[in-house]
Amino acid sequence: MQKRNINPWTWQDERGVVQAIEVTNAAGTLYVSGQAAIAPDGTSSSADMKTQIPEALQNLERVISDSGYELKNIVRLTIYSTSTEEFIANFAIFKSWISDNGVQSAVSHIEVVNLWETLKIEFEATVVR
Repeated sequence: MQKRNINPWTWQDERGVVQAIEVTNAAGTLYVSGQAAIAPDGTSSSADMKTQIPEALQNLERVISDSGYELKNIVRLTIYSTSTEEFIANFAIFKSWISDNGVQSAVSHIEVVNLWETLKIEFEATVVR
């Protein structure tokens, strides 16, 4: 598999994202449904977004790892949150996670009215091998 980042500008570098990614010769593609701060027993977190972000990312890691894929090969990440303002206030948590895991992906953030039960953030990914 080969990946090529396309960045006509440089501002995205500071945020740890890319504008587009071309993938050629992929051996597989994994489409991961939205992962949120849900415990193994199915209980939704009622914590604040700052607490839910790392919990949701751990669940995303688990699904990707258990599937035999690598975090560094996430090529598309969609973030759903109940508050753009809260997500931006806690962006450092997300930025640290992508930096620590070598993730450079095309990213979209969408503010939604609500998520399942008490959830505040959800991460949906496309991963290649």
